[in-house]
Amino acid sequence: MRLPQPRLGIALLLVSLFSILFSIPSLMALDAPPPPADMIVTNARVYTVNPQQKWAEAIAVRGDKIVAVGDRKQVEALRGPATKEIDAQGRLLLPGFTDCHIHFMDGSLGLTRVDLNGATTVAEIQKRVKAYADAHLTEPWIQGMGWTYPTFAPSGLPTKKILDDIVPDRPVYLIAFDGHSSWANSRALAMAGIDRNTPDPPNGKIVRDENGDATGALKEAAGDLVGSKTPVPTRAERLEALRKGIHEANRVGLTRVHSAGQDFEYLDLYNELRNRGELTLRFYIAYFLDPPGLTPQSNALIDNARRQYSPNDDWIEGGVVKTMLDGVVEAHTAAMLEPYTDDPTQSGKLFWDPDKYKATIANLDARGLQIFTHAIGDKAVRLALDAYQNAAAVNHTKDARPRIEHIETITAEDIDRFGKLGVIASMQPLHSYPDDDTLGIWARNIGPERASRAWVWRSIQAKGGALAFGSDWPVVTLNPWPGVQTALTRQTSEGNPPGGFVPQQRLSLEDTIRGYTLGAAFAGRREKTEGSLEPGKLADFILLDRDLFKIEPSEIDKTEVLITVVGGKVVYQSPNWKDAALADKTTGKK
Repeated sequence: MRLPQPRLGIALLLVSLFSILFSIPSLMALDAPPPPADMIVTNARVYTVNPQQKWAEAIAVRGDKIVAVGDRKQVEALRGPATKEIDAQGRLLLPGFTDCHIHFMDGSLGLTRVDLNGATTVAEIQKRVKAYADAHLTEPWIQGMGWTYPTFAPSGLPTKKILDDIVPDRPVYLIAFDGHSSWANSRALAMAGIDRNTPDPPNGKIVRDENGDATGALKEAAGDLVGSKTPVPTRAERLEALRKGIHEANRVGLTRVHSAGQDFEYLDLYNELRNRGELTLRFYIAYFLDPPGLTPQSNALIDNARRQYSPNDDWIEGGVVKTMLDGVVEAHTAAMLEPYTDDPTQSGKLFWDPDKYKATIANLDARGLQIFTHAIGDKAVRLALDAYQNAAAVNHTKDARPRIEHIETITAEDIDRFGKLGVIASMQPLHSYPDDDTLGIWARNIGPERASRAWVWRSIQAKGGALAFGSDWPVVTLNPWPGVQTALTRQTSEGNPPGGFVPQQRLSLEDTIRGYTLGAAFAGRREKTEGSLEPGKLADFILLDRDLFKIEPSEIDKTEVLITVVGGKVVYQSPNWKDAALADKTTGKK
């Protein structure tokens, strides 16, 4: 039998012809140049925080992503007719910084109130409060924040008379720099109904004199007795405050923040700014959970926020819960395993029943929610570690990345548990600033043995623990550069103490930058898209006025951010950047 060879040959020929035709677009695509970049940055000292490519001299951006990091020739190959160029003039370029612990709404509102930061005398505080009161005669309350305990030595606590002498006719309510104590004048105490018969609230203390009368100082939750009577800001006032806060964050080089409380209630305001095109700062916002534990209402709020603001949202994300185990060392409210050295009658107090706290942590962990726990004293830190260890064992979860916030003092045996358990150490370098508060009150209260384990960043890292850095604004400034300097020096700006405060805990510049960038991204479960300058990651970066790698560490706190880019757009440009051509290129103005 004879086979139909010609027909088969024609068929094969047609198949080959179609294959060639269909392959032509693919071949053309291989040869086609990539689309041009929307922005390139050239002539820079780019510290990428990418261990595979630590340094570069240029980067290219398309849309909101980085598309190239390398030498100038590589990046300029992506230049197109509409590409904007930033000539960095040899300056240092870093990934945008993340603040891993912030109270953004409170800090933003504080920008519109009495600022007591840096006021170290009673006279200076009185001057600032009176000046604000005189300039705001129609405000029914005078509010502010930032006073410190050493100002009122030896007790460390203020009295109502100091405020009564300057503003007797209006209520005055001032929160301490750490947010754990507050101060009211007589008018404010009266409006809150506080007298000698008022009981202390749970987790709070009304400080009283020898006659049982309130002195004006309020510890922890006792401040809420007065705070709850203050005027509630309007929606418009909050939005305007947020605009100021966001601008300030961009100005100092922040491109993302992790909210640790008092922002969850205002998620819709952040979303409104986003919808208006005014959001130039990324947010990871925690639900604040009070004891005794979860309720149907809190569960619904947490789950709804996680659905609406998911990890796929690069601008606003929920899915995290924050809680507090204790207070602060200065007020003797941080929970300690042994009594305070300066007052053996006190050892602080846990805000949660330990068993209920552990059960709550296990519940949250089982649902895949990240957890932040405020723990300052060594007893609170240990309980947080125990609860995280229990949750992992019960739920068989891995890489959950629970966090402990602050960790001001810790037992030696608990240091290596961070690395072993995969717990993030979320710490605030500027809290260790060795001023009169730290050395005169904090260290005095806990004694030299426990103070030798103050803010043990290096020890936790050496044992495999991951570090993430922030500010706790408005407790201290949200400007990260004083924090960077403190991490390197453990000294004040004047160089005190001469040998440094617990100097063995100093960090390198590289490790410190990582704590604010890639370490911070890891702490927020975003290290694949943020935290370092690599192709495919979000185009969030900052240009500095000085090269941190070439100056003395004692000069870092003077650093100025010249340009902040978020999502490929210039969101802040310093007035000290004089290049008019750059202004045109980055703003699009002609």
